[in-house]
Formats: sequence, C-alpha cells, structure tokens
Amino acid sequence: MNDRAALDLLLAHGPLSRTRIGKLTGLSKPTASQLLARLEAAGLVLATGTTEGRPGPNAQLYEVNPTAAHAAGLDVTPERVLAAVADVTGRTVGAYEVPTPGRNTAGAVVRQVTEALDGAVKAAGLTRDDVHRLVVATPGAFDPTTGRLRYASHLPGWHSPALLDDLAAALPMPVEYENDVNLAAVAEQRLGAARGHEDFVLLWNEGGLGAALVLGGRLHRGWTGGAGEVGFLPVPGAPLVRQVTKANSGGYQELAGSQAIPRLARELGIADLPTGPYADVAAALVERAAGDQESGPHRELLRTYATRLATGLASLVSVLDPELVVLSGASLTAGGEVLRALVQAELEELAASRPKLVMGDVIERPVLRGALESALAATRDEVFDTSR
Repeated sequence: MNDRAALDLLLAHGPLSRTRIGKLTGLSKPTASQLLARLEAAGLVLATGTTEGRPGPNAQLYEVNPTAAHAAGLDVTPERVLAAVADVTGRTVGAYEVPTPGRNTAGAVVRQVTEALDGAVKAAGLTRDDVHRLVVATPGAFDPTTGRLRYASHLPGWHSPALLDDLAAALPMPVEYENDVNLAAVAEQRLGAARGHEDFVLLWNEGGLGAALVLGGRLHRGWTGGAGEVGFLPVPGAPLVRQVTKANSGGYQELAGSQAIPRLARELGIADLPTGPYADVAAALVERAAGDQESGPHRELLRTYATRLATGLASLVSVLDPELVVLSGASLTAGGEVLRALVQAELEELAASRPKLVMGDVIERPVLRGALESALAATRDEVFDTSR
C-alpha cells in the first residue's frame, strides 16, 4: 500500500525528494528510503536530478519510470481509426490514423485496427508486445451477453458475431471495448471538469448525440450496454421515430443533434454556410453564433439550439438528479460560455432539480484520451502491484 501511495504521488506531483514523499505519506525517512530503493530496484522509479535553490545540500529527486509500462487506446468512427500509445505516466508517445472509407467487412476491421495500433506503436519506438493493454472506443456498445455491437448501425464491419474473437486472436494484449461517450466521461472524471464529482451526466454532441451516466463514481452502462443512448430519446418538438435502431436515430437526435444545426440555420435564413462534414459545419455555425453579439439569425440559432438541448436534458435530470452536467463534443464546446449559460437558464425552467452545467475541459480528442486513461488505470493496477 505504501509503494502504491508513493507511485500515485509521483504521478500526481512529478519528481519528489525522499523527504517530501515521507511527509506526504506519513512515512519515516528510513522507511521512505527503503521504499524508494525497492521501487528503483523494481524498475518503477528513477533518480532524476536534485533540488536547487534551497538552504542545505541538494536532495535527490525521484520520478516514475515512464518506460515501466505502456498502454494504448483506439477511437473508432465510421471515417477512421485513430490509435495512440501512452507511457505509464500518461504521456502520449505515439499516434497513428487509418482512414476507413466505404463499407467495411469484419476482416477489414481487423486489418484497420492492427494497422492503426502498429502505426502508433512504431511512432513510439515500441513493438506490439510492449503494450500492456488496449481499450477500444466505438459508438454504441457491445452487448455483454452476445458480444454483438448494438446502437451503432452506422459503423460497418463491426457487427460480426466473431469480430471480438478475431481481434483477440490478432492482438497479443488484453483488449477492452467501451462506448465512446463513456470514455469521454472517463477523461473528464480523471482530468477535466468532473474531477471530484461522484454523480454526473456528460452530454455529447458531435457525430452523434449521446450521454454518459456516472453514478456513485462508476459508469452506469445498463443491461445491454445501452445506457446513455439518448439520441433515441422521444422528446417534444420532434416526431416520433419508430424502429429507431433501424433508423439509427430518434427524437432527441433529430431535434438537437449536429445534423439538425445546419438545417436550422437554413430555416433562419443564414447564408454562406460552411462546407464539409455535417459535424464540422455544425460546430462552425455554433462557434460563429456564440461570437455574434448582435440580435439576428445567428443569435436566434443559438437560443433555439439551447432550448432543444435543454428539452432532452430535462428528462435526464428529472430521472437521475445529477450533481453536475458536463457538455462535451465539438457541437457543444464550440458554443463556450454563451451556449452553456443559455442551456442552464432553459434547464432551470424545464427541470425540477438544478444541476450545475459546465463545459468539458478535455477539448483535444476526449474520447481517445478517455480510452488511454482507462487502459492506463488497469495497467497501473497490474504493474504497480509490488506484492506479487
């Protein structure tokens, strides 16, 4: 327990002296010295530099050995597979992206996953065998009872019943699969706006509209892994969509998803719309609207969008009563504080409870960052266990 406490302190604070580690852990100097000697012999810590600018002799500093272990994460979308490798301190040391155009087969998926991972591993100067664990982020969720991907018909090639076995055969490390929005919530819980919060909802809007539910500090996945698939949620202001899993959409997605924003802009007479994928267009429109200080169609776009977002959030808040709601994904974070304040005001009118709304702090690739954080947590539990 003392070994792990010291390693966690070094991860949190960076290089520390023996004296500082002793004070933070409550250990005596001799015990702290023995602890550091043991961790150094195990290859888990390194002596690195000395303290400077203080009275008395300089003290030796210690840090976690970054090469003690490595973990990897994959962020999968219909357009690409993005892989990254991090050392045990959490620093990303290699990344690689593989485009996935057209309709995939299960065999193509295995090739794309291994190509992306190998590219990231090579960029890090490592081999596959150096990676202790891999976490793969996908839309939807793999049903724990069948192993089949659900709620993501727009991800071709990932629905074969043998896919997980094929990937396990192709990869030498343990592999875990998690919903992409859930992993964005992991990133915010570990590194961002949800640190210190046990109960929160993360609402995500980018390629799709979804939510992650964290209750009692743990992700709530539901019986089939579909908890948080709020894009299918029937809401006022949008027609009922029947057989939503075939349509891969529902009321809330149609009302407030990224693809609804360009349509709303056209209805409001906004000209010179950006071009590109709808998620990029939506984020650009929201950013432009948030920066427009004058009343007009852009301001109306943002107000209408905020009302639509709050309409679905009101249902979630009424059932879950969370302490915090984190807004994440490009079509939300692009609106910044202006959009957050509008949604907060609308939600206070629509919901009985009033959770605090905040923008996500993990802006750069939050899904991939969450996959790495999840893989690193399990890797550290294994590698930092000096009782074995």
